[in-house]
Amino acid sequence: MAIITALSIWIIPILIGMILVHGTYKGIPTYETFVDGGKEGFSMAISIIPYLVGMLVAIGVFRASGAMDMVLNTIKPFLAIFGVPSEIVPLAIIRPISGTGALGIMSDLLKQYTPDSFIGRLASTLQSSTDTTFYVLTVYFGAVGIHKTGDALKVGLLADCVGVISSIIFVSLIFGR
Repeated sequence: MAIITALSIWIIPILIGMILVHGTYKGIPTYETFVDGGKEGFSMAISIIPYLVGMLVAIGVFRASGAMDMVLNTIKPFLAIFGVPSEIVPLAIIRPISGTGALGIMSDLLKQYTPDSFIGRLASTLQSSTDTTFYVLTVYFGAVGIHKTGDALKVGLLADCVGVISSIIFVSLIFGR
């Protein structure tokens, strides 16, 4: 166990050192290349800001307008048929939009129902089984100038649906209701 701990502490510095040594050996100006990469990363971060602000405003409007509560109240009877707790729905809705927002919802669920409860286990599994599809499309695709995201959106949301359904099925099978 001590070897794994030491390895986990030193693996990144060793990897960076190996890259620098290899680059220097190949005659690549490693410091200048590093600085150029930093400049490019900074300009990329600046170009992402408008997309990020737009997405965060949209999330705030969705939650503050009561649209999430309306969706939740509409699908509650349907969820009851399958034994799915309605408390998990806000997490399933927000997760494709915002990882941080979903983490906040999951934290609230864990505080309210405990991590060892069915809802706590389901929330944890769902959080790790889905992705932030809209975030990826908005920020990353926007940063590189991809504007036709229809197919990526469909595939991403389909993957999120599969993640939600799989989470419900597997948590129900493994831990029961």
